[in-house]
Amino acid sequence: MPEFRFFLITICCAMVASIVAFPAVSFSITQQEYAVILNLSGKQRMLTQKMSKEILLIAKGVDADKNRENLKKTAALFDKTLKGLINGDSDLGLVKAEDEKIVKRLEKVQKLWTGFKQNVDAVLGGDTSKAILEKVAKDNLPLLKNMNRCVKMFENNAKKAGGSSLGPGMAVTINLSGKQRMLTQKMTKELLLLANGVEPDSNRLNLKATASLFNRTLKGLKDGDKDLELPGTKNPAIRDQLDKVEELWKGYKPLIDKVVASSSNDVPQADLEAAAKLNLPLLKEMNKAVKMYETSIK
Repeated sequence: MPEFRFFLITICCAMVASIVAFPAVSFSITQQEYAVILNLSGKQRMLTQKMSKEILLIAKGVDADKNRENLKKTAALFDKTLKGLINGDSDLGLVKAEDEKIVKRLEKVQKLWTGFKQNVDAVLGGDTSKAILEKVAKDNLPLLKNMNRCVKMFENNAKKAGGSSLGPGMAVTINLSGKQRMLTQKMTKELLLLANGVEPDSNRLNLKATASLFNRTLKGLKDGDKDLELPGTKNPAIRDQLDKVEELWKGYKPLIDKVVASSSNDVPQADLEAAAKLNLPLLKEMNKAVKMYETSIK
């Protein structure tokens, strides 16, 4: 028995020594990987609003067939990216989430997405009733809110990881420039909710606030905004790209202002068609700016 005890003690000591000599490997996320995560998790916020917008355009008969196809693609991309944020996706350049709190929040988003997708499937099946539109108006906001929390959590982790090119200012910049994409879709969604008779007074106020935030953030991305924690940028290429966004915004903003100022809830079909057309180039050019911020990380 003494020999057996000695044997066990020897084995245990050897195991402890091996653990000390070969510590567990830590798979840390690089700055470049955080830049991709911040871009694509931020893009998810936009996709929640884009799907809602496409549903409301279908309900109003604005390019209904085209928007059904768009809705299918937007929903598929949201689903793929969400899975990629949790488990990783080499095609999207996403690494698996490491932070347990973020994983739990993403899993909550996944549950909310399961519920929201029922609305998407109903509309694709031909149901554009007032009840479905009201459900879309209600369900999209928790999905957006919780996805936004995930982005903020990623941003905070990226700040801690830090480095010469992805410091706190750049982490906030990628977050808020990405949020601008969402705001292009959110304001269009709010305009369409108003036009579809879904809580028009509330959505007129929401539309005004969303447009104001987009306008302020765009200025802050260029020249800085202390309250938004935006340092601004001196990068000539990025400033030129933000100028393109600003020019497009000058074309869309008067339409938003007109709807906000109107006392009528009846938005002319021509204005709805104009909004459907104008919001997409604004989204596209804003997305280019986000990608430029992402690729600037070395």
